[in-house]
Amino acid sequence: MNANNERKPSLFGSRREISMPDVRVGGEILPGAVMKRAHGEKLRLCDALEKIADALPAADRLNCIGVANTIVPLLRNIHEYEETVIFPTYEAALSGREASTRRLRAEHVEDECFAGEVTEILLAIGHGETVENAEATGFMLRGFFESLRRHIAFEREHILPVIGIVDID
Repeated sequence: MNANNERKPSLFGSRREISMPDVRVGGEILPGAVMKRAHGEKLRLCDALEKIADALPAADRLNCIGVANTIVPLLRNIHEYEETVIFPTYEAALSGREASTRRLRAEHVEDECFAGEVTEILLAIGHGETVENAEATGFMLRGFFESLRRHIAFEREHILPVIGIVDID
């Protein structure tokens, strides 16, 4: 396998600095491949959060810490890529209509704020604090990951096809 075709490790599984993947073919970055990987990473995050929510109040402490340390950097890097590469291409394809991307940018801000709150909860659990209300904590986690899943679904159905990225699944 050459370097361009190797399966790269998951950003989600990494504890080092998280950055968007450099997906290139012939020296050219492929936005479709980047978005496919970014969506995959976000969906793995959602799955991990769902498992934690399902396991409350006895969630795996180390897993909570690992997930907590991943959420904010992962979202920031993916959002930055979307806002600097994907959204401008979408806006240009629609002759400057920016209503959808304004909403998605606002969702990015909301998601990052919510991610900070989720991170605090997960770090507390990871450091041994008792989950006082497992139902409320689970509801919070579910609200966060369901919002991320809806955002991904919208991008896949509306944004990516307009900019010529159709084989994302």
